[in-house]
Amino acid sequence: MSVASVPFDQRDGFIWYDGALVPWRDAKLHVLSHGLHYASCVFEGERAYGGEIFKSSEHSERLRLSAEMLDFTIPYTISEIDAAKRLTLEKNNLTNAYVRPVAWRGSEMMGVSAQNNKIHLAVGVWEWPSYFDPEQRLKGLRLDLSEWRRPDPATIPCRAKAAGLYMICTISKHRAERRGYADAMMLDYRGLVAECTGANLFFVKDGVIHTPTPDCFLDGITRRTVIDLARRHGIEVVERHIKPEELSDFSECFITGTAAEVTPVGSIADWTFTPTGITHQLMDAYSAEVQPKKQAA
Repeated sequence: MSVASVPFDQRDGFIWYDGALVPWRDAKLHVLSHGLHYASCVFEGERAYGGEIFKSSEHSERLRLSAEMLDFTIPYTISEIDAAKRLTLEKNNLTNAYVRPVAWRGSEMMGVSAQNNKIHLAVGVWEWPSYFDPEQRLKGLRLDLSEWRRPDPATIPCRAKAAGLYMICTISKHRAERRGYADAMMLDYRGLVAECTGANLFFVKDGVIHTPTPDCFLDGITRRTVIDLARRHGIEVVERHIKPEELSDFSECFITGTAAEVTPVGSIADWTFTPTGITHQLMDAYSAEVQPKKQAA
């Protein structure tokens, strides 16, 4: 059995849990934990390349901010969270890995209100070479159009990477996969192009990159990295509202995310794209950017 097919509660190694490394299979929480019942849980998705976690502190800062938006405080500093991630990576003997910090309310109170619940923090790491099938990724992903929409920011803490906000992402991706697609594009509450279920969207027209304004969904760290890389390479990037009917005007499309990195898209529902120059340029630029930088002598 390959490592990828082993259930996540039956693996070997260590998980950092509330300040200590514990055997992987012993990293458990009670079934009456508030985070399970009321989605009072936040997390990050990060990648380590060559033993270094890309933009680790930026992810740790977002984790703490996400928790504050859910009205709880993670009892560790940014530097302590960064150190926990490094230690977990080291103790699991991994250099290229996916890194998952997660924080949640515990089981002291069970009900909507949970003012006195302990806040837990854990970090897991594992090998995860590619989020999508490598063959699909080379051809360009086929995306479905989700039935679900990103909600109005007046109804959710849209800038938090909160577990509950991924409920509609899971059911959208399940439906897409059952229909033979790799993922799904979601519109927002206004009917504008928003994002995929776990990645941000970019389009290309006449050498200019267009990407939806993240005013009701997560402004991804990888998204910001790719925008910066594009501008450094002299490519214009326009952040704006994009209507679905505009998709026929774009020649290229790609998605970005810690797990997805930079992945070409071949089609979204009936709209088709040809991943070429700019997509491939940014794939290469991102691959170079995430590699650990050698210190000057």
